[in-house]
Amino acid sequence: MGFAICNEIFQGWTPEAILEYCAKLGYQGLEIAPFTLARSVSEISSQQRRQIRDAAAGAGVQICGLHWLLAKTEGLYLNHPDAAVQERTSEYLCDLVDCCADLGGRIMVLGSPQQRNVLPGITVQQAWDFAARTLKAAVQRAEKHGVVICFEPLSPTETNFINTADEAITFASQFNSTAMKIVLDVKAMCSEPDPIPRIIRQSWPHFAHFHANDKNLKGPGFGDVAYEPIAAALDGTGYNGWVSVEVFKFEEGPEAIASKSLEYLRQAFADVKQTASCNRCA
Repeated sequence: MGFAICNEIFQGWTPEAILEYCAKLGYQGLEIAPFTLARSVSEISSQQRRQIRDAAAGAGVQICGLHWLLAKTEGLYLNHPDAAVQERTSEYLCDLVDCCADLGGRIMVLGSPQQRNVLPGITVQQAWDFAARTLKAAVQRAEKHGVVICFEPLSPTETNFINTADEAITFASQFNSTAMKIVLDVKAMCSEPDPIPRIIRQSWPHFAHFHANDKNLKGPGFGDVAYEPIAAALDGTGYNGWVSVEVFKFEEGPEAIASKSLEYLRQAFADVKQTASCNRCA
């Protein structure tokens, strides 16, 4: 597993400065929210994409992918009944796949709760079908690029469409594609009745990405969620993807969030490794 962090906490920083700082701390990956680079993914030029990819390579940090895919866009919606909106959103998602690949990323996290709520007048099944139709072309594009779209189950306080890992797995599985999986997010799993380690074990091998945070919307180690059982569950499944810090409250500042989150994660995962090693020697 590798440790990554999402770039939106570094408000006002250039991509180069973020990459340099993350490398200094010891992060191995950076996850990018497209809206931090431009209003639309189409405005992120090929030159800018190349510069970010080169800067990442120079810093020794991998661009692991994109998240907040539809955030701050206009006229786009995942499960809208209007065919024209579906088409625009489908094309935009395909453009996002291209951008992710251009940056060297392999993961796209589809959360964007405000662009997927079940709209008045349509059923959940209709919303489900509209979303599948909207995503079809992007999944096919992702297959060609070696990108994986990870649908994110989110709590009922965030969206009324797909709230549990089980629901997300069912949704993703209908595509029958290695380019369509789910992501597990700690603060979202806190809203489910099952313990987080059980959700992790039951969701494997259907998740391809992992967001580390706390139910208080801060970083790992900034709240009450204990990560040793989470680390043990991830290790037990054989998961070898990213554990990416994603927070929603920035008051501690980017330096404190980034450094303390990584320090806490390293300790939690090291404790699990040490315990496993001791058990083997016993």
